[in-house]
Amino acid sequence: MNEQLEALLRQIIHPETEQNIVDSGFVDRADMGEDGSVAITLRFQKARDPFAQKVKRQVEELMAKSYPDNKVMVIIREAAPKPRRQENVTTTTEITRVIAVASGKGGVGKSTVTANLAVALRQRGYNVGILDADIYGPSQNKMFGCEGYIPDAERDEEGHDFIIPCQSLGIKIMSIGFFIKPTDALMWRGGMAVNALHQLIHQTRWGKLDYLLVDLPPGTGDIHLSIINELKISGAVIVSTPQQVAVADVVRGVEMFRYPQVNIPVLGVVENMAWFTPEELPNNRYYLFGKGGAARYAQEIGVDVLGEVPIIQSIMEGSDEGRPAGGYDPRVEEYYAAIAAKVVEKLPAEC
Repeated sequence: MNEQLEALLRQIIHPETEQNIVDSGFVDRADMGEDGSVAITLRFQKARDPFAQKVKRQVEELMAKSYPDNKVMVIIREAAPKPRRQENVTTTTEITRVIAVASGKGGVGKSTVTANLAVALRQRGYNVGILDADIYGPSQNKMFGCEGYIPDAERDEEGHDFIIPCQSLGIKIMSIGFFIKPTDALMWRGGMAVNALHQLIHQTRWGKLDYLLVDLPPGTGDIHLSIINELKISGAVIVSTPQQVAVADVVRGVEMFRYPQVNIPVLGVVENMAWFTPEELPNNRYYLFGKGGAARYAQEIGVDVLGEVPIIQSIMEGSDEGRPAGGYDPRVEEYYAAIAAKVVEKLPAEC
């Protein structure tokens, strides 16, 4: 180990051990090449150490400051064997209702609907959380302006570790996006994704929630089955656009929840991007993706239409700027307030 690098790394304290990362045994390698390049390997004692990304970022910042002209590479490795995960410990006991927000295909605005529905429920006075379960394409961290958030962790007296969620607009948010860089490609097999999801569900410090909205990935697969097994879901909301190719995929989403061994109530369908009205022509409606396709299908199979949401520019802008439009644009708030009212009406007081 390079002595100069070792001395620098002793400045970084691991939050759990309260000792520097060198003496705590987290630095596996710290070398400097002949060309001045810096290579550091951090090895943590437990799988997916909740402080790993935070420590890595501190090392990267320290090296960039100390060697601004040198190439720096910091790698995280896990010690083997992996410890047993915490069994029968969960932070979900104070969650009253869990709503799965799903779509048959991507690109229909499912995550946008999740974010704005959460805001609408919060505006009605409920305690709300969001679990971003779209492991391979997390977006709630961006939609709520939490991209730079690095979760801290805390340990209780029995040695159980818990993750602190981000809070934005009074909503608690947990996403795999907090643990990876925006440029990283998450190349995980199904089992790895399911294990990560287990931790996000059961180790996040949710506290008391009236509603937890779960933003599912598109389609049906391992993640959906894991969520169904891990959480007692009160009901599902299906998001679609009016076009026939999207409506065809809604069928699979609805049937998944209606499958006898799953048997989760489908609260209804939200038809997103239903029409477009230019601001200069407020009385005109242009049906860019067809008219009422999702609504017609919902009626055919006996599922309610929770609402139709038009294309409004502030919805797109709000998602990009990290503030859901339902929280500040009265035009958007109107549609999502109506959807939230129907969701609340359909779920019993205690689920």
